[in-house]
Amino acid sequence: MLCSFITMAQDSTANKKVEMAGVMRSNGKIYVVVTVLVIILSGLTFYVARLDRKIGKMEKEFSGK
Repeated sequence: MLCSFITMAQDSTANKKVEMAGVMRSNGKIYVVVTVLVIILSGLTFYVARLDRKIGKMEKEFSGK
């Protein structure tokens, strides 16, 4: 019974269009949003990679002593 309720909930949202996305696409703002998201995610990826390298150096330094 729970599975049928979940699928009914998903079906009702599938028939509706997202109005905000259409408006943003027509105004050209969707590209700004996508660009900002890409910049944020690439910055986070760069930060995590740099942090991983620093932690790796510290582990080697402490394991050598």
